[in-house]
Amino acid sequence: MKYFNEAMETMSIEQRRELQGARLRDTVSRMYANVPLYRNRMMAQGILPDDIKTIDDLHTLPFLYKDDLRDTYPYGMFAVPMKDVVRIHASSGSTGKPTVVGYTANDIQIWNECMARSMVMGGVSADDIVHVSYGYGLFTGGLGGH
Repeated sequence: MKYFNEAMETMSIEQRRELQGARLRDTVSRMYANVPLYRNRMMAQGILPDDIKTIDDLHTLPFLYKDDLRDTYPYGMFAVPMKDVVRIHASSGSTGKPTVVGYTANDIQIWNECMARSMVMGGVSADDIVHVSYGYGLFTGGLGGH
């Protein structure tokens, strides 16, 4: 079997759960500190970032809904300052306001890693040509594949 990032793709379940937990704690802390809507939802449920210890705590976090993206349009859900946003993707807005997604340079690196790993897993190599055929207007993930 071929891997793009063997260490990440073959880690033990325990290592993966710890990594996921660390990333969840970081994300929740950043959201709490920088996204008023999410902080208010957590406070309404009596949850603080320090209450999130492992991925087993994921179910305690409040849901976000598509309407939340519309209600905070365009940038109210961004958890970083605009100066750190290097790319913006948006849906067509066919059901109302467009869904706007902002990416930092690190987010783009994560996208690159995800796409490379999935392509290698599917058998793609440096000798192949990839045709990105997502509909760009309705699914912002197509732009990530691009």
